[in-house]
Amino acid sequence: MSQSKQPIIQNRKERTRVFWTLGITLIFLVLGVWYTFHSFSGSFHTRPFTHFFKEFGSYARIGFFVVLAHFVLMFILRKRYVDGVGQIKQLVISLSRIARQLHVPLAIIATGIVLIHAIGALLYGFTFDFTNSTGLLSLLLLLPLAISGIFRYKKMDRKWHWGLGLGFAVLFMAHSFL
Repeated sequence: MSQSKQPIIQNRKERTRVFWTLGITLIFLVLGVWYTFHSFSGSFHTRPFTHFFKEFGSYARIGFFVVLAHFVLMFILRKRYVDGVGQIKQLVISLSRIARQLHVPLAIIATGIVLIHAIGALLYGFTFDFTNSTGLLSLLLLLPLAISGIFRYKKMDRKWHWGLGLGFAVLFMAHSFL
């Protein structure tokens, strides 16, 4: 008697959404890298190239803010900061549901955009200053963060995803704003 292998993501809609997002992100990543090398080859130390790869960082920042909104809204609900204020609580619950549905797809897309940003930054030239160092550390946290996110579906992460997400958020904010 053979047992059918259970998929990692049990919810069929979410699994479909994640696979579509992975496919679109992979296509976007390949096109972004191709465009980078074909449009700027030989001119990586120019102002237009700097603006080009910094724009990708700005786009990823928007995506990661929406991804982080899920944690903020869940924190607000768990700490019961909106109890007793019925309409605001319903709004926070609705926003939390939307943020939950967008959390994984936007994290995947923003990670792909960050990879294009990182490739551009490395092609421009890496120096060990505060901005580049926090960006590199943020990038290095993204891999275990994504892996622990996969383990979240199997309830095997032991709070690693939350902790790595918090560390990434701190480094990401430092890289973006300081």
